[in-house]
Amino acid sequence: MTNHWIDIKNADVILMMGSNAAENHPISFRWVIKAMEERGAKLIVVDPRFTRSASQASLYAPLRSGTDIAFLGGMINYALQNDRIQKEYVAEYTNASYLVSPDYAFHDGLFSEYDAGKRGYGARKTWAYQLDDKKIPKRDLSLKDPRCVYQLMKEHYNRYTPEKVAAVTGCPTEMFLKVADLFTSTHKPDRVATIMYAMGITQHTVGTQNVRAFSVLQLLMGNMGLAGGGINALRGESNVQGSTDHALLFHIIPGYLPAPNVKDFPSFEEYNKKTPQTADPMSINWWSNRPKYLVSLLKAWFGDAATKNNNFCYDWLPKFSKPASFILLFEDMLKGAIKGAFYMGTNPLVGGPNANRIGRAMDKLDWLVAVDLWETDSATFWKRPGAKPARIKTEVFLLPAASSVEKEGSISNSGRWAQWRYKAVNPLGKAKTDLDILDLVFREVRSLYQKEKGKFPDPILNSTWNFTPQGAHEPDPHMVAKEINGYTWQDRKEVKNFLDLKDDGSTACGNWLYSGSYPGKNMMARRNGADAPNKIGMFPEWAWCWPVNRRIIYNRAAVNRKGEPWSPDRWVVKWADAAWKGDVVDGGPKAGPADKNPFIMNPEGVGRLFAAGTALADGPFPEHYEPMESPVRNLFNSQKVNPAAVILDSVAREFGDPKRYPYVATSYRVVEHWQAGAMTRNLPWLTELVPDMFCEISLTLAKAKGIKNGDRVSIFNARGRISAYALVTDRIQPLSIDGKPVEQVGMIWHFGHGGAATGDAANKLTPSIGDANTMIPEFKAFLVNIRREA
Repeated sequence: MTNHWIDIKNADVILMMGSNAAENHPISFRWVIKAMEERGAKLIVVDPRFTRSASQASLYAPLRSGTDIAFLGGMINYALQNDRIQKEYVAEYTNASYLVSPDYAFHDGLFSEYDAGKRGYGARKTWAYQLDDKKIPKRDLSLKDPRCVYQLMKEHYNRYTPEKVAAVTGCPTEMFLKVADLFTSTHKPDRVATIMYAMGITQHTVGTQNVRAFSVLQLLMGNMGLAGGGINALRGESNVQGSTDHALLFHIIPGYLPAPNVKDFPSFEEYNKKTPQTADPMSINWWSNRPKYLVSLLKAWFGDAATKNNNFCYDWLPKFSKPASFILLFEDMLKGAIKGAFYMGTNPLVGGPNANRIGRAMDKLDWLVAVDLWETDSATFWKRPGAKPARIKTEVFLLPAASSVEKEGSISNSGRWAQWRYKAVNPLGKAKTDLDILDLVFREVRSLYQKEKGKFPDPILNSTWNFTPQGAHEPDPHMVAKEINGYTWQDRKEVKNFLDLKDDGSTACGNWLYSGSYPGKNMMARRNGADAPNKIGMFPEWAWCWPVNRRIIYNRAAVNRKGEPWSPDRWVVKWADAAWKGDVVDGGPKAGPADKNPFIMNPEGVGRLFAAGTALADGPFPEHYEPMESPVRNLFNSQKVNPAAVILDSVAREFGDPKRYPYVATSYRVVEHWQAGAMTRNLPWLTELVPDMFCEISLTLAKAKGIKNGDRVSIFNARGRISAYALVTDRIQPLSIDGKPVEQVGMIWHFGHGGAATGDAANKLTPSIGDANTMIPEFKAFLVNIRREA
């Protein structure tokens, strides 16, 4: 999140899209209600279903699942055509005025440099700015040059008319216009809107571009950096933010540093050569500090062995040749290339796409370790319906894990606050904490290398892994936290924050973003409930927030070039008496508001309406493409699916024909169950509330299929078949798409074959296809058929 859940109370308009926060993130909805009751804020909910969140909304707009960019593109076009943009903000703080290469082009759904054979865009050299003789992007502050970003954007989105939006999304034109009018009313400096989203936005073949469309809209409104503004991803678990920060993603290492790979970063020299550069004196370009963060990370990992002479052991790091995304890992498993798997708090047989295929992949494993509170569906994959245990040779180890109240350490919430929690009781029986389990595994592996040497022992034997105090039996989370914070190598003194990190090997730091969280004192354990002087809910001494305790990121954009807040009644920072007041200002306190641009992580220093360079794999502007499985043609261009989406030849036969599977399906959660259900399906009170797998269908579809409320139904497609109880409801309505009615089927995804309450997994029906940038699976839009069971 750019802001925090508490900050939602400062909004005038709240757009909730791809999220049902009242059900799935109920604490966040507390602040929505507070904004509505105390500020008179208006809530807009855009969703395929009339949800619990929608029941509280000022405006509810239905849309067909998978058409978010069509809807958002229409809102962008509405803002541009009706001159409803924050002009000063757009001119000063975005790249609207930047001139784009004369070779850049867009035609019929394809951007310049598309390679059909490779299904991608290659070097993307034309997605670039025109530069002057000082290598600074050329600008036209009048925004009239036909090659400036503003004019190119107007041209791109002029196709997204209200009528076309309605024909693609199914949202009635009148309702779309009401939503567009209300949201774009926040282009006025004294009005602010926030956007709340979750997996309903990201789990698509255009998931990254869905979020990009939010960014474009918020930049046009001037809502980034302000209290009550921003783009706020609602995390589904308490430490999902922490897990991404610490690199539980295949494409990064801790602190969002790019992961070493064969193509882009084969050597230490190449890695540093690709450090983002800028010639613009107005740009802070914070990523220019990347070499400091990389070297300090390597020093934390390899200690004395990491020297300048050996490139700080960069060569020891593995360098992937292909992405190790979820879908591709299970494809390799199915081929027999992966022999073992270690599942910690995950249940992929229920939570992953194309679950039948995942089950067949797991059948090939030699061994599996599952670490969890209960026996999970994935741990008993060999017991699933249709499996043949006698043919499965996998050895399964089930390790009991400690629960959240049985361990100490930090967790990071959606708003980037790292909070320290304490152990209330010891783990039951032989259960151990995650840290203890990982520590035991690593130390045993290191012991084996010491005894048997093995292949390439250097990085294992020279690791500085030592988090267990002398005489103790378990690792100390405080020792881990201190390494994450960073310290000087010679005297082991914790650094104050990442400004102290160096690229010469004199500092070590496990994650530069968290540098400052434990500078001799555990800042994450703070519990001072006093609000900041501006009283907007930042609570600067409650826990600690990355980076450097900054509560709202890009907060330089919250003021004009004079340092005056756009919205004085909820100011975040301001320039007064030649100094910054309020939140920890982006980019450091020395530069005044007129000296530097606010978007410090971009080399340009401004917000990107046009994503220049190689930042995105599928286009500098968000463009609508249909989901891989869709019952209709693309009305915006002739490219049906995202032309850069990752489509595997091995699953090509598993995509469904809309003539056989005519209904649009989507998946979602209920408040009574948790993710893939391994925890909640074993709790009697919760299983009593929602005991069975169910799907929601409209009254019209039920009538057409002869289905009554409570009937057992089969839902099926090219990948599988599941059984569920039918919930016939007017919460889901047929939508008019290009003049034809399209029905939708909604289903929860918490059930599986294991646990106290069992049922079919909805993900037996979802496809193995990924977003072009992240490879996140397309869980939220696919095709099915349905019939009443005899």
